Amino acid sequence: MTSMFERALGAEAFARLHPMMQRRFGVGLDRGEACIGRGVMSEIRRGPWWTVPFLQIGRLRNILIPDVGTEVPFTIENYPYVDPFGRETVTFVREYTVGGRRRRFDATMILVGERIVDYLGTHQHLAVDLDLTVGEDGGLLLTSDAQRFYEGAIGFRFPMSFSGKATLRERYDDADERFHVDLEVHNDRFGLLFGYHGSFTCEWVAATDAPTRLKPLRHELRT
Repeated sequence: MTSMFERALGAEAFARLHPMMQRRFGVGLDRGEACIGRGVMSEIRRGPWWTVPFLQIGRLRNILIPDVGTEVPFTIENYPYVDPFGRETVTFVREYTVGGRRRRFDATMILVGERIVDYLGTHQHLAVDLDLTVGEDGGLLLTSDAQRFYEGAIGFRFPMSFSGKATLRERYDDADERFHVDLEVHNDRFGLLFGYHGSFTCEWVAATDAPTRLKPLRHELRT
């Protein structure tokens, strides 16, 4: 069995990724391996003052970060596990230390057909479709698409006028032997909401389950 990213991209496109990117996005139950990244965000930035309410709301459920800073230490932990509905899931939990405050961005990903669905937040309130593209440098471009909000019996397509579209680029640089990441989240009306860029190194550990601290407090069945 191949990883969810290989299945979403297709074998030919996945093979065009840099070998280190293939290993990083090859995390899954079949491989029995987790990826733990540690590094520094050169800059964490946000939009003008009127974007702060979006970020503060997102902060309550570990979806967005209202802080800004430079040379910010961070970790990202990618663990595979089986969720309560029997779906293979991979954590994408980022944790930062900004001005002495610890912040988290929680995400868990599953495969639905041939698309990756990214659940955001501590309670998987937002389900976001991801578009994946392999760059000429062997990096990976992830772009968010349709978003759906779920809470209890409530479920609806989330209007983009009240949300943001994320563009994340990740690549591996042979020169410094580090992964480099660049994220921007834009709102159609308000412009830049949040962004960061930085680099990190990875270690791989044996794993077929994720620590409880990385799993969402509630899993959502709807995709």
